[in-house]
Amino acid sequence: MIRAVYRWVDHTAELELAIEAASAEAVIAEAAAALRELLVGGDARDGSGEPAGARVVEVAAGDRAALLAAFVEELVFLAESEALVPTAVRAVELGATRLRAEVELERGDPPHLVKAVTYHRLAFEPAGDGYRATAVLDV
Repeated sequence: MIRAVYRWVDHTAELELAIEAASAEAVIAEAAAALRELLVGGDARDGSGEPAGARVVEVAAGDRAALLAAFVEELVFLAESEALVPTAVRAVELGATRLRAEVELERGDPPHLVKAVTYHRLAFEPAGDGYRATAVLDV
């Protein structure tokens, strides 16, 4: 008879994104730039993709850390469902529980890489003269 056991196994299919920026709004812009780099590589200003205009991304959540996670999840959804990759973020309106940002996009062929933005180590807080944020992506 086989005895039932369990164990925890480390899994390496996660990436932690760490952001430091001068303002809370700049954290949001850097998150989009980092996602672009992860999905297609290169600098957003390299002009390698076909411009696809801008889209307003609006999310609501319980706090700023959860807003960051929801924002990145929306960008991942756009990449997977419409092959749209962020190139810039502008006109960010960031409150305690709501985020609205205008995101410039380009058409590309991003891989279906990010499964989820987890709440593990999720943070978004003032740090010194700016802000610091972390998010762990399940890839």
